[in-house]
Amino acid sequence: MPMDRTTGELLGAATRHSGSRCLALALVSVASTGAQLLLPAALGRALDLLLTHSPATRWVLCCTALALLLTLLDACETVLGGTLDARTTAFLRRRVTGHVLAVGPRATARFGAGDLVARVVGSAAQAGKAPGARAALLAAPAGPVGAVAALALIDPWLAVVFLTGAPVLTLLLRSLARGTSACVADYQRAQGRIADALTEAVGGARTIRAAGTADRDTARILRPLPELSRAGRRMWRVQGRAAAQATAVAPLLHLAVVAVAGLLLTRHRLSPGDVLAASRYAVLATGVGVLVGQLSGLVRSRTAAARLGEVLTEPAPPYGDRRLPRGGPGRLELRGVTARRGDRTVLDGVDLVVPGGTTLALVGRSGAGKSLLAALAGRLTDPDAGEVLLDGVPLPSLPRAELRAAIAQAFDRPALLGTTIEDTVSLGHASPARVREAARTACADDFVRRLPDGYATPCADAPHSGGEAQRLGLARAFAHGGRLLILDDALSSLDTITERQVTRSVFGRSTAATRPATRLVVAHRASTAARADTVAWLDGGRVRAVGTHAQLWRTAGYRAVFGTAEEAGAGARTDATADARAEAESGPGARR
Repeated sequence: MPMDRTTGELLGAATRHSGSRCLALALVSVASTGAQLLLPAALGRALDLLLTHSPATRWVLCCTALALLLTLLDACETVLGGTLDARTTAFLRRRVTGHVLAVGPRATARFGAGDLVARVVGSAAQAGKAPGARAALLAAPAGPVGAVAALALIDPWLAVVFLTGAPVLTLLLRSLARGTSACVADYQRAQGRIADALTEAVGGARTIRAAGTADRDTARILRPLPELSRAGRRMWRVQGRAAAQATAVAPLLHLAVVAVAGLLLTRHRLSPGDVLAASRYAVLATGVGVLVGQLSGLVRSRTAAARLGEVLTEPAPPYGDRRLPRGGPGRLELRGVTARRGDRTVLDGVDLVVPGGTTLALVGRSGAGKSLLAALAGRLTDPDAGEVLLDGVPLPSLPRAELRAAIAQAFDRPALLGTTIEDTVSLGHASPARVREAARTACADDFVRRLPDGYATPCADAPHSGGEAQRLGLARAFAHGGRLLILDDALSSLDTITERQVTRSVFGRSTAATRPATRLVVAHRASTAARADTVAWLDGGRVRAVGTHAQLWRTAGYRAVFGTAEEAGAGARTDATADARAEAESGPGARR
């Protein structure tokens, strides 16, 4: 069946990865086929000798040896096939997982988290069988071809009788390949949609339970189930029809060969042993059932590989080899940046400069593009037009390692990776002393020390609230260091007092824990924006104004971002009170 270039290259790389095993499996399959072709001749010869009361010990022993050899080869084929499938599956999963992580958030946006998991887990396991199926199929035709040749050697008429039905078998196999491919593709697409909806529901399990919409969401998740069922039934109908037709044709050919062999026996042109051998060879020649199974498996594997190929067609962002200037202050600049999501232009020609060593707060209504701008600044995504520069160097021109070392980021829902709390804060880049200093700066040290094993507590066994998770995410960003610190709504789950303590460290003078010289903060509270050196007000996909919070506060539209003037004023007073309390609690001798 035809394959696109990406799928072909993927399967080719998977086959080369286990080339020696593929070759060994092919050789074992060929040897097994050869033994199967020799056995009928040996049985026929032994039968003729026994019927004439001639010594047949050697031929009986030969038949026994061939039978034992077939058993051994079958065991070897099973072991080689299983290990080859497992090795190839692991290779494909590593390849696709690495590409997904290299592409970043764009991969999840295109395919959905659940669909990606279904492809990496299910499709990779199915595609992993392709090299084994290919190796087996290389030897599979040798059985029918060798059997037809053996029939011709016994008597040419036996081969002629069999070959009259061979075109029918060929058409059956072609029909099976075409029909199975379309059905399997539909089946796997429906599986991906179910997995995507299920992943989304698992992530929002608390919301579903609180809203009492479990039944409705169950129906939503399982909505593609009828399509899945239809595709599955079509797939089995295609395979069942092909198998039934082959089953109907194969016995007729077998009977025809046996009938002609019997006729030739009555004319003394064949011996009883020749008839037995011809009967066995006719079975081997009509072994369409084996071919149908192997061909169906190969079609399913190629279809699954095509789904993996779709993921690999999503290009990973390129990197360059330029270096950041040594000792650069971390100046961030956006020039004519335009970013679209679908048909919507979220950011339109944005020009923005964040001088090195300063803090810029991004402010705007929901959907104004604050998080997208933060993602562009950290090169989690690339703009559709324009460029983003750090210390005068375009971000795509930097090597991956230098780019990631220069930019630290924290998010509203940090992923706590690593085996222990210390691992998740350091990610293998920070010393234990720096991890603890960063945790103190993020106000996470106290609750971490109260855990059963402190910083050695496994992440899976460490209960933590949303605010505690955010503090660990902040600690990780502080421990990372670099020239630029980006906080994308990373303070949203903190209580007011804790937020004041953290923002005082973030917006104050750089320390060892807050080493990044330049800070970009997505702000939702007026008090947070007031602490920044400057504020960029996003509105309608553009930067409407840049200035201090006090300057922008004179504009009604800016005040409306935080609510009505009265609400914002009340919020500012509350924030001021909380700030004073935080100052008092963090004074000399206070625990942070």
